[in-house]
Amino acid sequence: MEYARTLPTPDGASIAYRVSPCADPTAPRRAIVLLHGLASNLTRWSEFVETTSLTRAWDVIRLDLRGHGESGTRGAIGMERWCDDIAALLAFEGHTRAVLVGHSLGAQVALHYATRHAPSTAALVLIDPVFREALHGRWRLLALGGPLLHAAAVAVRAFNAIGLRRRGLAPLDLRALDILAREALHGTPEATRDFVRRYSSTRADLAHIHTAHYLQDLVEMFRPVPGLASIDVPVLLLLSSGATFAEPAATRRRAHDMRQVRIETIDCEHWPLTERPLEVRTTIERWCGERTV
Repeated sequence: MEYARTLPTPDGASIAYRVSPCADPTAPRRAIVLLHGLASNLTRWSEFVETTSLTRAWDVIRLDLRGHGESGTRGAIGMERWCDDIAALLAFEGHTRAVLVGHSLGAQVALHYATRHAPSTAALVLIDPVFREALHGRWRLLALGGPLLHAAAVAVRAFNAIGLRRRGLAPLDLRALDILAREALHGTPEATRDFVRRYSSTRADLAHIHTAHYLQDLVEMFRPVPGLASIDVPVLLLLSSGATFAEPAATRRRAHDMRQVRIETIDCEHWPLTERPLEVRTTIERWCGERTV
């Protein structure tokens, strides 16, 4: 049974999240936090939560990062706020430590959390994290434009403050979208190219997220990651083979700066939870089964 909950924050925001409590009342209290990617929301993890065995021994928590899904705000968002929101959520739920599992932008949040809130980080699962030195093509140029993107986000928020804003956003159910995407992927190579275009489309993303928040998402996605050598907890890195955003070999080299990293490759583009859900889930379950904290 999963429960929908809301965490009010001191600055007036409201963080929406869901908890699937551990099914074994005699098990020690342990938490896994699931973090979605850019312009996404907690439905990214719906299929995972519906099918995972992790709820037999863990509290599984998924949340809408501030500015996404039902965690609406017109204020600024960013890495520090997201990390502090997660820390507050864990404290509210009575957890002193957690395993953080993040995809793409969510992996970036997990990395920053591990340095900002190290005592409450038990382990990390990083699905396609973004290391700037591994980026290629237009993504490298986009990363270099971070200051301009941030300035644009500030400008858009200023326009929002005087009433120039979109009044509503289309809901985004990634569980349903993933089913359609997998049907398309069984088709031709052109269908695969269409899938990549859809899942990396700015126009499609902006239907579901405010413009200022989308711009800030891009800034945070490509921010330099903190000192990886300081992360001294077990890390599972799931790396897509498709190299949609970054070169896998360069990502591997950078990831080995973490002391306890294990790297496994998933044969897909950049959306393994969509393309290879069973493989991703069983790999994470097996790895988490080795954890004692």
